[in-house]
Amino acid sequence: MHLSQTHPAVDEGSTAAIAGNSLTDIRSMLASRTSPQDRQVLGSGTAYKVVRADPADTRDWLQKGHACPLLTQHHISHAGIMEAVPPFEVLRTNQSGTFMIACFEGEGVVLADGQWRKVRAGQACLQPPFVMNSLKCQPGRPWKFAWVRYHESREARPIVSTISPVMGAFDPSPLKAAIEGLYAEAGSLRGVSALHHWSELVHHYVLRFAQPHQADDRLWRVWQCAEADLAKSWTLTELAGIACMSEEHLRRVCRKELGRSPMQHLTFLRLQRARHLLSITDDKVEFIAHAVGFESAFTFSNTFKKWIGWRPSEHRKALGMPGFPQAEA
Repeated sequence: MHLSQTHPAVDEGSTAAIAGNSLTDIRSMLASRTSPQDRQVLGSGTAYKVVRADPADTRDWLQKGHACPLLTQHHISHAGIMEAVPPFEVLRTNQSGTFMIACFEGEGVVLADGQWRKVRAGQACLQPPFVMNSLKCQPGRPWKFAWVRYHESREARPIVSTISPVMGAFDPSPLKAAIEGLYAEAGSLRGVSALHHWSELVHHYVLRFAQPHQADDRLWRVWQCAEADLAKSWTLTELAGIACMSEEHLRRVCRKELGRSPMQHLTFLRLQRARHLLSITDDKVEFIAHAVGFESAFTFSNTFKKWIGWRPSEHRKALGMPGFPQAEA
């Protein structure tokens, strides 16, 4: 498999490397007066192949691949195969669409729900749009994964739903094969028929993970009820009662199906609703905090920053004001 070799450091917006960023480093950066910037370090040993939707996208690392405008039918910005080695590390402060990676060899870490989480071979990670996202290799360990990156509007319903996992078991082989097929056809210029089929398959395999049809019906009932009344002070006992299972069993099922505990997933739903309200209304932050189930604006603001990467007021300013990072495509 021929992969593009990278320069020692490729950085969109800055040539400074992100050497050894910890979660504390990122939070300190966000707490500073200076707005954080998107950064990307691939390293001389990292190789990749990528297909982008927009032929006019001038970013250097995307220009090394092929273009397939048909990807826009599913709002896919780019997809590819990455064979990363240290010091590979990427930081996106405000990614403009759902991002999925599926690991097929080695392991790396991603910043999800405000904490670093390992992604190993046979696992996938799904990140919602308009949050801070970071991923990196661990010292001395290579990491190989397929990825698909979407471009979504703030008003549209994202691919991530109430039953979408943040992490979980996933066979990466079909998605990897679909991206390789898409890459080969996009470079051959032999017609759009095969490109259409490969792009459909890429999107299909993302949906297989993001919107599982075999999800436990009991979980579906729980999150339907919770999402319908996010202002309610839900307890684990109440959620387990809706599912007709014990609290411990609900914890196990949620961990297996969603990659989160029940209360963590409830927080995820609350923050996604809050992010949407911040984007489409001019309601005060305190009003939104209570509307999604937080007792105080202070707690809401701190939780929002930990999970999303910004305070609610900063998130609202970033929707269009100069001086704040705009969503990266």
